[in-house]
Parts: sequence; structure tokens; C-alpha cells
Amino acid sequence: MKPLQNLLSTPARRRLLIVALVLIALTLAYKLLYPLMFESYVGETNARLTYDSSKTLTDAEFEALATDLSREARYRKADSIVETDQAPFARQVKIEILMGTESVVRDAEPSHIKYFRDAGIRRYAGPDTCLTCHATIKIDHPDGSVSTVNTLDDIVNSVHFKFQSNSGGFSTYGYDGRRVNSGVHKIPVGKIDRACGIPGSFTWTGWAALVTAKPEHDGRIEPQLRSEGCGQCHIGGNYQPATEKMMPIGDVPDEAKEGIDCLICHSTQYDMNRRVVIRDAHGLRWDQDRSMRAALTVGPIRSENCLRCHQHNMGGDTYVHNAAAQQNGYEHQRILHRGAKRGNPFSPQDDAHAAAGLQCTDCHRPEGHKIPRGRKGVDLVANDLPGKEVSCESCHSRAPHNNSEHKALLNGHIARLACETCHIEELQPDNVVLRDWVHPTWNAEEGIWEPTDIYRSGAPGKGFTFLWFNGNGTFLANALGNNPNGSDVYNPLMQQIAHIDDPEVVAAVRAKAVELKQQYPDIDVERYVQIATNPLSQLTPDMLKKREAMVRDNLRAPMNEGESRIYPFKLFNAMMYEDMSNQGPFGAMILPFDYKTYYETGDTKAAVVKAVQDPIVQRMYQEPFKLYMMNEFMAYFGVTNGWKTTYPVVDGKLVNVEPHWMRQMGTLMVNHGIQRAGRECTDCHSPNGIMDFAKLGYTPERAAELEKVDIAEELASGDEGAQSGSND
Repeated sequence: MKPLQNLLSTPARRRLLIVALVLIALTLAYKLLYPLMFESYVGETNARLTYDSSKTLTDAEFEALATDLSREARYRKADSIVETDQAPFARQVKIEILMGTESVVRDAEPSHIKYFRDAGIRRYAGPDTCLTCHATIKIDHPDGSVSTVNTLDDIVNSVHFKFQSNSGGFSTYGYDGRRVNSGVHKIPVGKIDRACGIPGSFTWTGWAALVTAKPEHDGRIEPQLRSEGCGQCHIGGNYQPATEKMMPIGDVPDEAKEGIDCLICHSTQYDMNRRVVIRDAHGLRWDQDRSMRAALTVGPIRSENCLRCHQHNMGGDTYVHNAAAQQNGYEHQRILHRGAKRGNPFSPQDDAHAAAGLQCTDCHRPEGHKIPRGRKGVDLVANDLPGKEVSCESCHSRAPHNNSEHKALLNGHIARLACETCHIEELQPDNVVLRDWVHPTWNAEEGIWEPTDIYRSGAPGKGFTFLWFNGNGTFLANALGNNPNGSDVYNPLMQQIAHIDDPEVVAAVRAKAVELKQQYPDIDVERYVQIATNPLSQLTPDMLKKREAMVRDNLRAPMNEGESRIYPFKLFNAMMYEDMSNQGPFGAMILPFDYKTYYETGDTKAAVVKAVQDPIVQRMYQEPFKLYMMNEFMAYFGVTNGWKTTYPVVDGKLVNVEPHWMRQMGTLMVNHGIQRAGRECTDCHSPNGIMDFAKLGYTPERAAELEKVDIAEELASGDEGAQSGSND
């Protein structure tokens, strides 16, 4: 009692004790009560995770695996050294000799074999195993400084884990004219809630699903479970995305951190067949390879690691050189999506830099687990290092054409043209341009309903177009920039990306609409073609005037910022269901689909109803979320009167929800699929060239001059006075 009496002996001491008790109570509430309240509020599930591939090996099994891995590694090393142009038997003998040399053994044997052997590690248990040696890491910064950071915190706060950010550094502008998160009220934006042509990218509703597919083989239906969901391409292994990271306070629980998949990025022999959806007592989540084989083959990150996920975005699932898609599961095989999102693969077969042996991290140079995507960007994908340069000029400078006899001429084009404009000749032919999620098509071979691709093309002017770009973009992925002549004539949000007038494309859309009408008799073919090729026709006259005014008043300033050059941009639009209570001149709030309902039944309205009933989507339509982020989100969206909390489902039916095409094409950056040889002069400078110089904002006189064949001949002959941009 006496110590307590001494502690309470003076008013100052009593106040100090009260403050200490309050702080302890708040800390306990934050650590213990807040996580439980948050999980209840958003309907989350957290539990201890287990993985069948995480098995304890005996010493004998460990050594047998080590011997096997060592031999495989030494063989690959020796095989890469011995020349191929000799008799097979002689070559094999040389390989066997080299495999036993000290240098090959030293350089080729996976280093973690020794580490695990010495540490007595016989089971890989996820991040806990990695952190045994890597609790902290040193990071080299561009300014020459070195910092030491907590490894786990570095990962958890990287966009590869949380994939959204409420920080600044976005290169995108809202349609209200503000740079995203440049003001005081910052909100979490990024992959987790970005508007996109795949409504399932509401990761809360589309994280992990087991779909019962019914493929037909020889007249028989053989039901099988298939894996689908956003979680397949993210390193978090829990039952939902890291929703806690969207909040102003709070941290993801330890169970979620223990589910981080270190090996998908760091192992050379990660088995993608393990990357499937599994069901346990608590729900659905994504499995991962936690085998000792994968753990012992940790090595420097190479492109193969990155492309386990990123080739899905660039080359697509059906791209013939997508290695990960060829290992789509021992069971619950992943659904492979037809049609490429960008159609610009990074592979030795289709990209000059990949063919030259460059690795992804040679350009996207990490700082710890933070990986830059560059200063330029038109979408809302969060960027760990927004100030770090990732560009062609980083290696090639602004005068890259040093070996050509026309080098002065070609280097002169750099003032007006991005490298990609000449060196990406075309995208993959299955590049998706128009996708209809509202009218799905039955795929008998896969046994599922799929969104209908209305038009695909990798050709210039059809699958992608050319736009002025200064590094800025809009909230819905539209490139911003302007012709250096400063004219207001260039207006892609009212022209290029709001209309499709190519007769071949229009004819292809009409043919697909006629085909769809056989399955969906209510389709008005001519109206369908009109809104798919002229999405602005969906706007009322009043809304169209508001759009014109917002482009003029809010976006002209960011369009005129800095230096603009002509870049290629992949085009994309999609028909989706929208909440019409929250609409503006650039579209309305896109609603998600429940994957299982969508793929199994093709009942798209039922799929939306199911997804919208997810607890966290319901929270979006309540006051706390409205005040915290949705008002701000809609302001960026161009909706000036705030977020309407009218819930779009009543008695199990959709209310004030309509199917629409987005009011403009998305324009996605394409920076890979680079060809060594550039375009010919006449590809652009001819009457039927791939560039529409008038729509690019040139005066009629200058546009006519640039379209003449003889200017191409003058350029080719080395007449530097005729350089594109010399008198613009």
C-alpha cells in the first residue's frame, strides 16, 4: 500500500497516474478491441493459416532434396557454358565434367541449402522462416544513403501487399481538376477500388471463389471446381484483401501477415500449380507453394518471378509464352481468361529487352520491397516510389539513334514522339478493346459463362491509338497532354477516346451485336452499335454540356502541363452495371459481380445483387464511409453533388441500376512488346497513315503537309529541315 500512497501523494503524481492509465486503456482498446470491432463492421474473417505443402522433412529427406537441387542447378550452369555446336555425346561429357568443378559447385548450388542445413530448418513456415535471418534489411537509395528497415513492415506497406495508398504521388487528376490526394483530405485509392473494366476488381467481393464449371466432353458433362479471384495475383494469403490498410488507423492482423507469400517473388522453383483457391473451416482463400523445394531455391529476383503475375496483365492468360498459365493447378484449376488486357508481353519472343536478357528490376529498380512504376501513369494503380524515374531515357538518353545514317533526323523526332510510338508495331491480336459483361456467352469447352468480347485487335488505330501525353492521366485512365502548339483543338475526351468511327471496327461490332441478339432478343442492334461506338450518346444534352465544361475548365490546365509527346495507348471499354444514383458526365459508379454466380449461371443481375450484399459494400452506402472517402471519390469521378447513399438493392432486386458502356474509352499505357526495328516513315507520313494529325491538334495546313508521301521521302533522304516537330 505504501508505494501506492507515495504515488498518489501529490496532485501532480495523481494526474500522471491517470494519464498513464488512460494511455494503457487506449492501447489495449486499440490492440484488442478495435480489430474485433473492425472485423465485425466490414465482415472480415481472420484465422490461423495452414498449408499442405508446408511439411517437415527428416534429415535424410532434406539431404536427398539438397542433392537433387544441387545437381539440377549445376547441370543448368554447365549446360549454359558448353557450346551447343558439337556432337551430343561429347557435349554431355563436358557438361558432366564441368558439373564437378569447384567453381560451378560454388556458383550454382542454391545458397539456402547451406543456410537451412546449418540453422536446422527442416520446414518452411512462411514469413516466420524468412524473418529468422531477414528481420531487417538495408536499402540503398538513389542519393547514396543507406537505411535499415523492418522487413515485415516494409512488405506490409508496399503496394504489392496492400495495393492502395492514401498518400500523394499519383499522376492522375480528378475530373474536378484536382491532382489525386494532393490536398488535405487524402483517401485510399489504388487497385483495391479503381474503376476498371473488370468489376470483380472490387477485391472485397472477388478475392477468392470456387466456381463449379460444367465442361462438355464427348457429349458428357463433367463438373469440376475452378479457382477465380483477384487474390491469385497478390502476395496476401488471407480470406480477403488488406482492408485494414484503407482505414486511417489500424494494422492487418498477425494471421494475415503470416499468410504473405514470400516465395512467389523470391523462389526460382515456385510451383504455380499450388496457386489455387482452397476452402477451410473459415472460408475461401488462395493456397501457395510452401514446400522446402521452393524455399531452398530462393535466389535473385528475375523476370520469371514477376511474370508469374504480371504476364496475366501484359501478355494474357492465353499468351503462348505465359509460363504461369501453363501451370494452372493440380486441382481447382484457375480459370484462364481469354483476351489480353494490354496485349504487350514481356518475353524474349516478343520484346527486344527481354531477348537481350534484361530483367524487370533492371528498369524497375526496387528500394527494399518498394518497386517503382515510374513517374508517368494514367491509372489509379498505387505507386510505392512515385518520384523514381522508369523510362526509356534512363538508359537510352534523348538521343538514342547513334548507329543510323539518319541519326540526327531520328533523334529529332524524340521531341515529339515517345520511343514506344515507333517501336511497338502492334499488340497481340487477342487484345480486348470492347467487352460486354452484361450479356455473357456460354463457353461449352470451359463449362462457364464468360463476358463477351465484342471486339479484339492489336492493330494501330483499332486496338490502340496515338495521343499526346505529358505524364498525367484522369481518374478513369485517360491520357492527358496537348499538342505543343497550345491549341484547344486537341480534345480526346470529346473526340478520339469517345468515338469509334473506323468502318471495319463498326462493322465488326454490328456483326457481334447481331450474333448476341440470337441469345438476347431484347437487344436493339442499331442502338447497341451506337452506344458501343459512340458512348457519349448515352448522355443527356445537359450532361454533355457539363462534360464539355469540365474538360475545358478542369482538365485544360493539367493537359498543358510540362512536355507532351505522342504515345501509343491501348483502348478499352466495357458494358457494366452502374448505380445511376451516383452518376456524372464521365460515368456512374460501377457495381461488382459475384464471380461464382456470374460464371455458373450467366444471370448477371443476380451476380450484382449477390456482390452488393457483401458487408463492406453495404458499408459504402452508409454515412461513415460517405464522409471518410466516398464523397471525395465521387468528386474525382466528376460527380459534383456528393455520394448518394441510396442502397441499390431492395427486396433482392436492383433499384436504379442500369447497364451502360463507360462514357469514354480507357487508355492504358503500353511500354513492353518493344521491337528493335522502328516504323517506316510512310507508316505515319502518308494519306492513309496510322496517325490522324488533324485529331492530334495540328492545323489543317500542317496536318496536310505531314500526311504527304513526299515528306516521308524527304525525311528518309535526311532532309533535317523536314523533321516532324521542327516548325510546329
